This record gives sequence, structure tokens and C-alpha cells, in this order.
Amino acid sequence: MAMFDCASDVLGYHDEKVTLAKPEQDEMRDRRGANRDRLKKGLEKAEKPAPKEFNSQGSYSMKTMTQDAAKDYDIDDGVYFEKDKLKGPRGGEMTALEARQMVRDALDDGSFKTPPKLHTNCVRVQYGAGYQVDVPVYRRVSTEEAGKESIHYELASSEWKRSDARDVTAWFDDENQKQSPDEVNGRQLRRITRLIKKFAKSRSSWKPQTLSGFGITILVVEQYRKSADREDSSVYDTMKAIRDRLNGSLVINNPVTPNEAVTNGTDDSKAKFFRDRLSDAIRWLEPLFESDCTQVKARKCWDDVYDTSYFSDLNPKKEKASSAGAEQVLTAGLVRDIATGAHVAVNKAGGGRYA
Repeated sequence: MAMFDCASDVLGYHDEKVTLAKPEQDEMRDRRGANRDRLKKGLEKAEKPAPKEFNSQGSYSMKTMTQDAAKDYDIDDGVYFEKDKLKGPRGGEMTALEARQMVRDALDDGSFKTPPKLHTNCVRVQYGAGYQVDVPVYRRVSTEEAGKESIHYELASSEWKRSDARDVTAWFDDENQKQSPDEVNGRQLRRITRLIKKFAKSRSSWKPQTLSGFGITILVVEQYRKSADREDSSVYDTMKAIRDRLNGSLVINNPVTPNEAVTNGTDDSKAKFFRDRLSDAIRWLEPLFESDCTQVKARKCWDDVYDTSYFSDLNPKKEKASSAGAEQVLTAGLVRDIATGAHVAVNKAGGGRYA
């Protein structure tokens, strides 16, 4: 049995409720810019090396961020230095910890309610509105062999380790181009990634328990089921493929860093939680495959998946004891057309109606 068609509803939900609105994009870009300026001024004031460059990373760079009512947004903005500029207090090579401490101290200009904090792979700046900016610190390493220069990058983690998150963005962009059946609206693979990330955090209680956005992105790219004409089928089929894949193994490997997993062991609790919630969603969508499924029922199923009333709100309004074309007086000066839900003005004196 074919799945009841809600393709346009799901695409509409993506465009209205999932993908980040331009004002929020602008606000985050401003936060990122202010953070960069603050870091450059702090380093200059402390007579520390100037950054060679900045590069946005993660979901912000991949354009897979999703709307969040609590504005729980995480922007990754890497800062890059030349290796030979990072000197310790005695002129030796700066350790990974010293590099992160240098960046933390430069960012801490006393204006934050919560001072910037050191994390293993970044310095985290927390804004009051819920935003946080993570600043991974990198050094650019130049080597020469047989007269030919080679460049690589190292992340200041528990120690310096070879890494460059820009590789992740390049990987995702490449997969999005290769796998998507379309070229519009960010392409379908990116939209499906956003829709499944949105589902994963559709309940506030799920957020701390579920898989990271990066882990979900890896799984979507790995198990993506494209459908040029059916956005809803692509979401369902990809969810099911990911659930089945996680039933086989909960281990998720980093696609650009060999021998590195983004999950914790073979029994990762967050991967397991995400898998179980996918099973819930697949079960909630089962009525869409019934022969007598209606649009009202189908939309209620999608509401259950995303914990919203968006889909049911698309249904035409109906009132008890009313028929199509009837009207209901709402206020002294308005009536509602029951069939369309539109409010129109009424001329009480003469019985005529004026739109």
C-alpha cells in the first residue's frame, strides 16, 4: 500500500517551521562577528599572536541548523593560527591547553554573565539569549619534503591532533550535490537532514538524551532515501533505514577522520535513544499506509511525529451544526466563512456583506 501523500505539507513544514528564518540567521552572524572582533582585540591587548583566519564550521556552515523555540543554538567558529607564532612563556612551542587558555582569556572581556569556558575541543562563549559560540583553536602546520611544501591543520584538544572541521563541511556539500535529486531549496538531502534533526529534538526532554546533530547528519548521509516528488516518503524511508542500521550497530564513525567514532562504544546510550524514538515515529506513521487513510488522519500522524499542531491546522475549519458555505458570527462586526475560515465584515444595518 502506498503512503498517503502529504508531500506538500511536509515541505511546507520544513520551509516554515524547520529551516532557520533570515532574522535568526542574521542575528547569529552578528554574534559570530562580534565574537571575532572581541577575540582579535583581546589578543592584541595581551600582545598575543593575531589569528591567521576564522572559519565557521558544523551545522551553521553546513546550513543544517533548525529552528528552536528556546533559541538553543550552537555556532562553531574556528580560529586558526600559524604554528610558529604560538610560543609558550619561555619561547617554546605552545601546548594545546595553553592555546585554548590564550583564546579564552582574550574572549573574556568582563562583559559576559557566564565567562567563556574551556572545553576539551573548544572555548565556549554562552550568550544570555540561549546562543552559544564554540571556538575550536587550530594551528596551521607547514612541512617541506623534497622541496615541496605541505600544509595541514591541528586542533587544540587534550593535545594537538590532526584535524580540520572544514573537511566535514566539504564532505557534506559534496554528498548533498551527489545524492540529491534536485538543485533547489538547498537540495533534498539537506532538507531531509534538517527534518530528521528537528524530529530528534522535537520534545525538550529529548534534547539531552538524543544523538548529536553531527551524528544524525552522518546517519542521514549514509542512509538517505531520495524521492524527487515525495518529501514525506523520503523522510519516512530515511528514518526507517536509519532505525534498521542502528539495530545492526550503534557505532557511528567520523566520515573525514579515520579511526575516529562520534559515538561512545558499542552501546552508545544516545544512539540507542535516537533509534528508539525513530521506532516511535515509524509506528505513529503506520496509519498513512491504510487504505482508508484520510488527509485529516494523515496530518494528525505528522503532528504526532513533530509534536506540533502545524499539520492539523492546515485542515479546513469546521464548526458543529454548520454546513459548507454557512457563516458564524464571531464579533459584532465579523463573520467567519465556515468553508474557508476567512473573516469578513458584515453590514448590520442592511444585511449586505462587504469584504
